Amino acid sequence: MSASLLSAALELAVRGVPVLPLRAGKLPFGNCPACTGSACGDRPHMKRAGACACPAPCHGWAGATADTAVLTSRPWAPAWREAGAVAYHPGGAGLTVVDLDNAAAVVWARETLPATRTVSTTRGEHWIYRGAMRSRNAVRQDVDIKSCMSYARWLGPGTGTMTDLPDAVRALAVTEPVAVRSAPVVITVPAPVGGGECRHRTPAYLDRGIAMAEQRITEASSAIHTTVYRTFLAVLSVHGRCGCLTEAHMARLFAAAQAKGEGPRHCADAWANARTRLGL
Repeated sequence: MSASLLSAALELAVRGVPVLPLRAGKLPFGNCPACTGSACGDRPHMKRAGACACPAPCHGWAGATADTAVLTSRPWAPAWREAGAVAYHPGGAGLTVVDLDNAAAVVWARETLPATRTVSTTRGEHWIYRGAMRSRNAVRQDVDIKSCMSYARWLGPGTGTMTDLPDAVRALAVTEPVAVRSAPVVITVPAPVGGGECRHRTPAYLDRGIAMAEQRITEASSAIHTTVYRTFLAVLSVHGRCGCLTEAHMARLFAAAQAKGEGPRHCADAWANARTRLGL
């Protein structure tokens, strides 16, 4: 870790901005053993940032805190030593970030949204508005909204005057980019088809497929909700009819999605929607 990362985090915390360390790849540190695979019920996700009671950074955005004593405590030290970046919880700071993932998205924003403070990213820009709202990924091509129950990478204070959150941004979160049916949490897999015989070569084939699906979700840098849905669809299209999927496999996929900011309900809805699409 560069000492400058912790220093930047502490400066933000003093100003009331909840922060957390990110490991290489701009991902939050993994959940503690008590919370892995949603074993804790993900209760911190239903609360404010900093509500996670785990001793070290856990639950992504919900582990963000503005408490400097926590940030400098011994349990957090290993995370800061391995950290590659600092993130913050925009909603916890009363902010909304419109994440524009490339030059085309930036052009769209300049033509469509009111001007505000901007921060350059590796591929596009963050437009930061004063005011919080619900987060939503893939509100349009290469555009995400990060506010409540989300985190954004800290890339500096930016330039320009921050303005109030406009209705034009709030309206972006009204329409789902992927049609999702309201459904109860489904954690079982349909009964095997064709006598229950698995046509896959070896159990390693399934394990490799799950690992590749986890990687696809983990490496997604935008359109997270759409990526999760399409990944679930791909897994179920190959493994959903033979009966070899287990709750443990689902837990791995859900955990990968939740590490990217997806809530348990969104994961369950995406899974149910994928099953419906395939007629399972």
